[in-house]
Amino acid sequence: MSSQFQLMGERRFRPFFFTQFLGAFNDNVFKTALITLVTFRAGQLTSLDGKTLATLLPGLFILPFFLFSATSGQLADKFEKSMLARSVKLLEIAIMCLAAWGFMANSLWQLVSALFLMGVHSTLFGPVKYSYLPQHLQQDELIGGNGMIEMGTFVAILVGEIAGAWLATSSFGPALTSVVVIGVAIAGYWVSRGIPLSPPSDPSLVINWNPLTET
Repeated sequence: MSSQFQLMGERRFRPFFFTQFLGAFNDNVFKTALITLVTFRAGQLTSLDGKTLATLLPGLFILPFFLFSATSGQLADKFEKSMLARSVKLLEIAIMCLAAWGFMANSLWQLVSALFLMGVHSTLFGPVKYSYLPQHLQQDELIGGNGMIEMGTFVAILVGEIAGAWLATSSFGPALTSVVVIGVAIAGYWVSRGIPLSPPSDPSLVINWNPLTET
């Protein structure tokens, strides 16, 4: 049991762990804040029914997993993984800036677009998460390392949902949420810069960009 926690002291594991943790945390802060705002302040955002929107929004976040998972797996095989992780984190910063704009402008469609794009962000990072560890951990470390990643992810989801609901219902909900999600995205990129090089497993792979033929 102690060996898996010792991994937190090593560069081959720690930056990747916190990159994944912050990404999962930010996903859930934004998603929960948006759903909370739509539920309680729907009249300020849209003429559509808030309860219906709150039901549909989680599905919109999950949709990219169905559409782009196969393509994301190909990208993880073709490209060096630390570069790919940093690129995904830069995308997250841009998406959170779009979300902040949507919060401040009370624009539902910008917020919905940001939610879908955060689903794309998570879809792109997923295959990196599962292919990175076997390249950097010993065989007897994989179970513990995977357990640490999963534990961190579930903690991030739980804390992110609590934080998102609290931020959305605070006095300066949209503004405060905007600051937090952009700040966490920047922190995630900064941490990702410490991820060591991870050679691609199939650099000659020809990517099929058509998601309809890959799902």
